Amino acid sequence: MFNLGPDTTDVPHRRTFFGRLAGGMALGLTGLVSTPSSAQPAATASDGPHWPGPLNGRHRQVVDAYSVNGGHALEFAYTFVATGGSAVSVVVLRAGALPMALGNAMWGKYKIGEALKITDPETNAPAVKNPFLHPKPGIMHVDAAAIDRLLASGTVVGACDVALHGMSKALAGNAGVSADDAAKEWAANVVPGITVIPSGVWGLNRAQEGGCTYCSGG
Repeated sequence: MFNLGPDTTDVPHRRTFFGRLAGGMALGLTGLVSTPSSAQPAATASDGPHWPGPLNGRHRQVVDAYSVNGGHALEFAYTFVATGGSAVSVVVLRAGALPMALGNAMWGKYKIGEALKITDPETNAPAVKNPFLHPKPGIMHVDAAAIDRLLASGTVVGACDVALHGMSKALAGNAGVSADDAAKEWAANVVPGITVIPSGVWGLNRAQEGGCTYCSGG
C-alpha cells in the first residue's frame, strides 16, 4: 500500500513546480519564501500562480475533496451554486481524490480503480475509467455534477501536484513504467480545464484568501 497522507511530501517536486512558474522562488515545508537580492530592499514578490483567480460571485465556497467519496464533493460544489444565487464554487482535489482529475486512459493503464478500491457505478466493478468524467445520464446522483459539466459551468478546479507525484509513483509499477515517467504522463493527462496547483492545502488557503468559505467534501 502507499501513503496518501499529508500534502507535505515530495517537496522537491513542488520546488520544481515553482521554479518553472515563478523563477527565483523556493517552496519549503513551511510555504513559499522569496529570495530578494541583498543589494536592494526586499520587494513584494509573487508567491506562485494567481490561482484561483478572480471569483465572480457574491457567495464563494471551496470544497475540500480529499477522498473520492462517491463524487459527493462534486455534488456539493454543484448544489452550492444551484441554490446560492450569485455563487461560485472552487474544488480542490487532493490526497485520495486526486485521480478524479485524470482522464480515462490513466485509470485503465494504472489500474486506479482496482488499486484504490473505487467502483464504477455504471459497471459495479473496479473503475477502469474516470466515473465522474462524461458519465452516462443517471450514473451520478446529479448529472450536472460531473467534472466536465462543472468546469463548463464555471466551477474552478485545482489538482494537488504533491498527490499527483506521490500516487503516480506508487502506481507506476501497475503500468510497468518508472516513477518519473508516470508523473509526467499523469500531468499530461489531467482533465482539460483543471489546474495543477502546488499542493491541495496550498489551494485551500488561496481559495479562502480569495473569499471562499470552507466545505469538507470527504
